Amino acid sequence: MTDLTESVSIEHDGTVAVITINNPPVNALSHHVRQGILDGMTTAAADDSVTAIVLICDGRTFIAGADITEFSQAPKPPSLAGAQSAMEDCTKPVVAAVHGTALGGGLEVAMCAHYRVSDEGARFGLPEVKLGLLPGAGGTQRLPRVTGPAKALEMMTSGDMIGSEEALDCGLVDEIVDDLRSGAVAFANKVVEEGRPLSRIRDRDDKLNVDPSLFDDFRKKIARKTRGFLAPEYNIRCIEAAVSLDFDAGVSRERELFEELMSGTQSSAQQYYFFAEREAAKVPDVPKDTPKLPVASVGVLGGGTMGGGISMNFANVGIPVTMVEQTQEALDRGLAVIRGNYERSAKNGRITSDDVETRMGLITGSLDQGDFAEKDMIIEAVFEDLDLKKKIFAEFDRICKPGAILASNTSALDINQIAAATSRPESVIGTHFFSPANVMKLLEVVRGEQTSDEVIATTMALSKQIAKIPVLVGVCHGFVGNRMLFMRRLEADKLVLEGATPAQVDKVIYDFGFPMGPFAMSDLAGLDIGWKEEESTGSTVREIMCESGRRGQKNGRGYYTYDPETRASTPDPEVEQMLRDFGSKQGIEQRDITDQEVLERCLYPMINEGAKILEEGIALRGSDIDVVWINGYGWPVYTGGPMFWADTVGLDEVVSKIKDYSSKLDGEHWQLSPLLERVAADGGKLQSTTGG
Repeated sequence: MTDLTESVSIEHDGTVAVITINNPPVNALSHHVRQGILDGMTTAAADDSVTAIVLICDGRTFIAGADITEFSQAPKPPSLAGAQSAMEDCTKPVVAAVHGTALGGGLEVAMCAHYRVSDEGARFGLPEVKLGLLPGAGGTQRLPRVTGPAKALEMMTSGDMIGSEEALDCGLVDEIVDDLRSGAVAFANKVVEEGRPLSRIRDRDDKLNVDPSLFDDFRKKIARKTRGFLAPEYNIRCIEAAVSLDFDAGVSRERELFEELMSGTQSSAQQYYFFAEREAAKVPDVPKDTPKLPVASVGVLGGGTMGGGISMNFANVGIPVTMVEQTQEALDRGLAVIRGNYERSAKNGRITSDDVETRMGLITGSLDQGDFAEKDMIIEAVFEDLDLKKKIFAEFDRICKPGAILASNTSALDINQIAAATSRPESVIGTHFFSPANVMKLLEVVRGEQTSDEVIATTMALSKQIAKIPVLVGVCHGFVGNRMLFMRRLEADKLVLEGATPAQVDKVIYDFGFPMGPFAMSDLAGLDIGWKEEESTGSTVREIMCESGRRGQKNGRGYYTYDPETRASTPDPEVEQMLRDFGSKQGIEQRDITDQEVLERCLYPMINEGAKILEEGIALRGSDIDVVWINGYGWPVYTGGPMFWADTVGLDEVVSKIKDYSSKLDGEHWQLSPLLERVAADGGKLQSTTGG
């Protein structure tokens, strides 16, 4: 074996030259990898004893993509295109041997081989769209040539991976082998023996003859999912170029569109978020070597929407769950909902019917909290009532074994008070799941004043195990997400009393990129949640809405009226007049309100509150706040989250506007955060500000 660079070596296996990449942890396409590929191809091509070449990787994966750490640096030669050309133009057959994942630049490299083999577990994808980009090394032109445009559209606009069987079916892989190295070498020898051609994907056009309507139909199909994003559309345009232009012209079009995306704010935001999500998992004041407690079984108190969804998360990864309810009827209903969820997933092909039974078999229903006695972790998932939760945790303290983690699924309540109801506050932690808990990715992990490092480390690691994105937060009313959401709601309610309509406010928020506005969200949740008719005094917007018989989507009348069949919403002039009248009775002046004012008054108080949250140390980092809002509340990832977006707007501008509104409007939420003012004055960024 001969080392070509620090990460690439070459050796002979008979007459086959095997070029091996070893660049842990994911064999990213660092400059020394690119140089090694180029040198390896040149060396093998010049060696008369070599008849074919295999490109393979050590470690757990094939090339998993570009070296993202090089994105912000000056380019180091050789270019990826140079390494690709050395493969594609090689005068001897080149076989790429894929295991693990061939992603982004990794797949683009593999497509420059004349042939591709993989093991059964290999996966393939071009995920650049998730970073607000498109493949920039000819991938947009090669993929549709080998898979056909329809398959390329699906892969490139979603960024999702396909498995080896699917890759074989669509032509991306030529053969699946059992042992990767020996199988790849055998395949290379077979290519030589059979005299197969040096097949370059760039030269193929047999799959490009498609109906032009394919592209517009596909745009319509993904329009709702990709609303607001530039990268999916740019990827589509590249595939259109592959169909209508020759390869070199298509690559030029790809480069042009890539540079447009790379220089825009969306790709910056999405790349920032990529690192922010990973940073959120790190807790600076909890040592990395903190021992984690074993969690082999879990108890969940409550079998409703939240409790059932939480139970599913653990069953999904093979952790047995005991779910306790008060009555057999409630328990049966909860278990039936869980089964229904699983069966729908099986019907849609996401899991098998055997998976349904396996997962249901891991969830045991019970009416006795005593069954929690030997569980390693217990999660309370009852409704938001502090006294009730304190009572429950006092009972947990009596029942549960020493060392068990006692977790509360609360969205706003004081974890310290809940912990104080026990004799072991160090074992108590908040786990704020988002609804539906079996779907939503975010988990706010709430650290109490006495929560131990072991409990924090265990809960953060366990959150990732059950496929959540955990963010550690401190104790305050509403934690990070809901505390900021309260600010938006305050201003939204004020705006509709001053002359804006619910539809206008919702449209501004929707057009910004949220899935829905605050009033549509209220209608979906139900206006009467927590409302008691006997105590209602008509003193708030919510009370007058409920008193007029409006409950939201559930009865077809809320801030909007709803079609009973389609649930389509229509603005309700009667509600708009009701709100104007209510505002006038309170002496509020009615006026025309611009969309820009709506946007600023809904979002700037959130930015201000986020800065206060940072100053109080409730959040560890500004980027953590962005992770919370993108995953829990639908803040559009292509704007990076509230803190990143504020930096993009300009903190001087945000501070100026907050000061202006604070001089005209009432409310503590308009009192400017000293931290925000200081960061703006220093030319800093909220996204990189640390808490405390």
